Amino acid sequence: MADPNWPIPKFHFSVEFGEAGQVSFQEVTGLKMTTEHIEYRGGDDPTFIKQKIPGMKKFENLTLKKGVFQDDLALYDWFKDVQTNPERRDTVTISLLDEEGNPVLTWTVINAFPVSYSGPDLNAEGNELAIEQVELAHEGIEMS
Repeated sequence: MADPNWPIPKFHFSVEFGEAGQVSFQEVTGLKMTTEHIEYRGGDDPTFIKQKIPGMKKFENLTLKKGVFQDDLALYDWFKDVQTNPERRDTVTISLLDEEGNPVLTWTVINAFPVSYSGPDLNAEGNELAIEQVELAHEGIEMS
């Protein structure tokens, strides 16, 4: 069990979505939320200061990277399906895991869909694994 006196390492995580279920990813980036602010000043405000009021929320696109496996077309098929079926949205669940594989923190990404797919960079002189990447737009993140 994780020691509550130490921060949680970020290298043990799981990702689940849609029909694919749990998929092993090398990297997940973009778990970022911001709130835009609105500036307002009443004409009769004696302080001559603009108030800042919370406005609309904004969510950064997620980027997920994983190794390429033979006959694994799940990310490409999802990207292709959304082109002809724009209503297809999936919930993506990203869990940070402890040493025993239990979720410590979970991010639930709402109504996600792929907006970009990239296959691996190919280089005959390279010594790296083939990595594919998908970028997801979504409508919100909930943490638990």
